[in-house]
Amino acid sequence: MAQSLPETIDFYAYEETLTEQRAEIAVVGAGILGLAHAYLAAKAGKRVVVLEKSPRVTGASIRNFGMIWPIGQPAGEMLSLALHSRELWMEILREAGLPFRETGSLHLTYRSDEAHVAQEFAAVAPGLGYRCAWLDAAGVLERSGAVRSEGLLGGLWSDTEFTVDPRQIIASLPLFLEERYGVRFVFGTLVREITLPEIHTSRGIWHADAAVVCSGDDFQSLYPQEFAASGLTRCKLQMMRTVPQPNGWQLGPSLAAGLTLRFYPAFQVCQSLPALARRIGEETPELDRWGIHALVSQTADGALTLGDSHEYGLDVDIFNKQVIDDLILDYTRGFLRAPDLTITERWHGVYAKHPEKAVVTMTPAPGVRIVVSPGGSGMTLSFGMAAQSMAAMGVTYDA
Repeated sequence: MAQSLPETIDFYAYEETLTEQRAEIAVVGAGILGLAHAYLAAKAGKRVVVLEKSPRVTGASIRNFGMIWPIGQPAGEMLSLALHSRELWMEILREAGLPFRETGSLHLTYRSDEAHVAQEFAAVAPGLGYRCAWLDAAGVLERSGAVRSEGLLGGLWSDTEFTVDPRQIIASLPLFLEERYGVRFVFGTLVREITLPEIHTSRGIWHADAAVVCSGDDFQSLYPQEFAASGLTRCKLQMMRTVPQPNGWQLGPSLAAGLTLRFYPAFQVCQSLPALARRIGEETPELDRWGIHALVSQTADGALTLGDSHEYGLDVDIFNKQVIDDLILDYTRGFLRAPDLTITERWHGVYAKHPEKAVVTMTPAPGVRIVVSPGGSGMTLSFGMAAQSMAAMGVTYDA
C-alpha cells in the first residue's frame, strides 16, 4: 500500500506569488470535482489555475464517506461513467502515492424482503455490467468480521468499491498537482465574475482561455440566474465518526444494509423493491421522513465513518438533529460489530441535487462550463465527469 501523505497542509505555505495571472484553463473550486478537472486538464498539457474562495476546502468533498461506489449507479451511461471514474481515481492515487482501501462492499440483509431484492439484483446485474454476487450468511461472514451474525440472511458482494480518506485526499492532491503538473492553486480568492478572457476575483484579474465552474452548492457567487433556472436544490446529510478502532482492527468491505437498497437508483431494476420500500415506510416511517440509510467506511487512521440522512431544500437548517443521529446509530448497531463505537465527531454536509438529473452541466457563456450536482455521488463520479468536460471542451489527454 502506498505511503500516506500528511492529512493537513498549510496551503498558503506553498501558494505562489500572484505575478503573471495567466492560465489556459481556470477551474473555480478546489473540491474533488475541481481537482479532477485540474488533473485531466494539466495531464493534457494545459496551464491550469484553481481558484478557491475558502482558505481551505470545507465543503461536501471532505464531509463524506470517501466511498467510490459504482454499484449505486444505474445501469447504462451512469454505471459506465462511474467505472471510468474509478479507473482515473486509481491512476491518480497510485501516481500521487496516496493510500486507499480496495476492499469492495457488502449490502447486508436481515429480512426476507431485503434478501429478495439483493438476490434479484445479483441475478440480473452481471448482465448489466456490475461485478457482484449473492453470498449466503456464511459467505458474508467469511468476507467480513465486522458483520453481526444474528439474523443474517446473506448479502450482496461487489468488488468494485473502494474508499479513501476524503480529508487526506483533498488536502494532499493540490500539492501533488502543483509539484507534478505545475497547477497553480489560489486559495482564499472569490471569483466574482467571468468575462473571458478575464476572470475577476477578490485578488485581482486572471486571464484564461476557458473556465470550468465547480462551485458545489454555491448558487449565488457566479451565474445566479442560470442556477435559479436549473431546478437545482440542496441536500443536507448528517454524519458521524468514531474513535480509531483499537489494535489495528479492520472493517474490511464497506458496509450497507437493507435501507440502502431503497436509496440507490441501481436497485430500481428489481421488481421486488417496491414491497421492501412499502414495508420500511409502514414499520419505520421516521427513517423515510429523514431519508436515512446506513453506510460504514473506515478512514486511514482506523476510525469509522457512519451515516447518513437526507433533507432537501434550498434553505438548509444549520442545526443538526439529535433524533437523526440516534436513528442512524441504532440502525447501524443492528448490523455492525466493531470494538468501539464511541463518537468523536459529528457534522453535516450539503451538496447540490437535481430532482431528475444525475448531473448538471451548463454553458452560460462561450468557453465557460458549469459542472455541478453529482447528487451525492461526487466522489464516485468526479473524475468521469471531468473526462466528459475535457471531451466537450476538445481537450485530449493520455488515457
